[in-house]
Amino acid sequence: MKHSPAYRLAATILYGFDEYRSRFKEITADASRRFRDAAWREAQQASAERIDLYDEKVEETLDRLKRSFADEDLTHCECWREARNHYAELISQRLDYELAETYFNSMFCSIFHHRHIRNDWMFVYSSRDAAAHHSGIERCRRLPVEGKWEEAIHWALTEAPFETSFDNLQRDTRLAAEFLRGHLPAAILEAPDTEVELLKSVFYRNKGAYLVGRIRGGGEQIPLVLPVLHDEGQGLHLDTVLIESDEVSIIFSFTRAYFQVEVQVPGEFVDYLQELMPDKPEGELYASIGFFKHGKTEFFRALNRQVAKREDKFIIAPGVRGMVMTVFVLPSFRTVFKIIKDRFDPSKRMSRDNVREKYSLVKRHDRVGRMADTQEFSNFIARKDHFAPECLEELLAVAPSNVQLKGDKVTIKHCYTERMMTPLNIYLEECDEAETRAVLKDYGNAIKQMAAANIFPGDMLLKNFGVTRHGRVIFYDYDEVCYLTECNFRHIPEPMYPEQELSDEPWYSVGPNDIFPEEFGPFLFADIRLRKLFYELHPELLDADYWKGLQQAILDGRVIDVYPYRNKQRFASSEENGLVY
Repeated sequence: MKHSPAYRLAATILYGFDEYRSRFKEITADASRRFRDAAWREAQQASAERIDLYDEKVEETLDRLKRSFADEDLTHCECWREARNHYAELISQRLDYELAETYFNSMFCSIFHHRHIRNDWMFVYSSRDAAAHHSGIERCRRLPVEGKWEEAIHWALTEAPFETSFDNLQRDTRLAAEFLRGHLPAAILEAPDTEVELLKSVFYRNKGAYLVGRIRGGGEQIPLVLPVLHDEGQGLHLDTVLIESDEVSIIFSFTRAYFQVEVQVPGEFVDYLQELMPDKPEGELYASIGFFKHGKTEFFRALNRQVAKREDKFIIAPGVRGMVMTVFVLPSFRTVFKIIKDRFDPSKRMSRDNVREKYSLVKRHDRVGRMADTQEFSNFIARKDHFAPECLEELLAVAPSNVQLKGDKVTIKHCYTERMMTPLNIYLEECDEAETRAVLKDYGNAIKQMAAANIFPGDMLLKNFGVTRHGRVIFYDYDEVCYLTECNFRHIPEPMYPEQELSDEPWYSVGPNDIFPEEFGPFLFADIRLRKLFYELHPELLDADYWKGLQQAILDGRVIDVYPYRNKQRFASSEENGLVY
């Protein structure tokens, strides 16, 4: 039987999607082996490979389409309308249909360069509101507690599919049981129907393996996360127990690398996670388990719904204007939109391509809970009346090659989106003394933890960091980031005579990669009070030898992990290579 070009187009795209999913699953499934072997470098490489995989497979599929179809078929919207209908039928019984729809969208946008975004020709909205049927696949394992918390934790740890034994299982179960008895609500502790429920799949990331689920009883439920670490040569140990919603939300933060976790039914899996974290956007949850492209789809759909409410308009983001980017927000949507300016401040010696390379670097790198994830959009279109006049005026003034107004439509050729945060400089203007100390301590910790992951932020000014609703300090301006190992940290040489020290010009040579940590204080803090507090909290950041030590550790092959919970929460905080939140 001879099929129509539209049917063959749909089938070819689905074949490419199947290739992508097959390789994605292979990389993910091997995470348990990497954890068993403590292959931390390999784990980092696998994470980057899986991020790159999507674009690679889209490019391969695009080449296949161009070889197999006439140009008039590929560029004819009516052919794509028919192909969309065929594709929807082909994926109607799939358990990952929403991911398949996003792949189809990627192919359409590759052909039409992100133009002609209509639901007739692609899946602007899903082909169905819910799966055709519930899969019936059991996601979780459960155990009634009956007051025996040691036995429940023992079951939780030993029934997990780990291939390495625990170093001291009795100690781990005792500590976890003591913690739960001391922190669980009485309604759950005393209820006869209390049970522990855990997802069967293990969440792997960096040096950690996380068992995720909840405790239910007495008509109540709380989330439960059990982080397990592998000390090479010593076996596994339970590092802590997390039961607070905010703590679990931080585990799944938009500032961290994507989990490697086997997911049979993505939609049902994300629904379960959203029950544990109801405030977490659906798109972020998809991204957190590796489906970042579909996370972008869900983000776009949520944005369309919010804009349609017409509760507010896009405005220029509050705070200091950027030298490279201009930033605008829809205040009700908790997201910032960043556009590269046509002209940069003279002190910024870089090109548009340099900036995009920096953002790509961060996307592929371990963000260690300190760098915001971004989504990249092309040909973003909105109505003129969705923008405040002064916002649109500034966008057209600073980025006329990127922002175009035609009739009542505004087209932004390229932009990034990030989660909205309070700029650190603004936060410090409004907080009290205790909050100032806490946030400056976290600001220094953020710099240290990025450095441990071989990232030097470059421009460490307060305006380039934000504060989340959890009070965490996050870096979000990437135009000057580089690998820490590329930097040359130096002490400022002693002047040979007093006149040198009084000169406006340095009395020593400065190379392009030279960095003098002793200069950080005056550069970062005009406020003497804040500068002195920073010196008190983080004196090592002003010492070139501290930075050189981190560089040497990285060059020696040490993978320094940053765990997403506070040091005081850990049962054993003596991990030599670990930095914690």
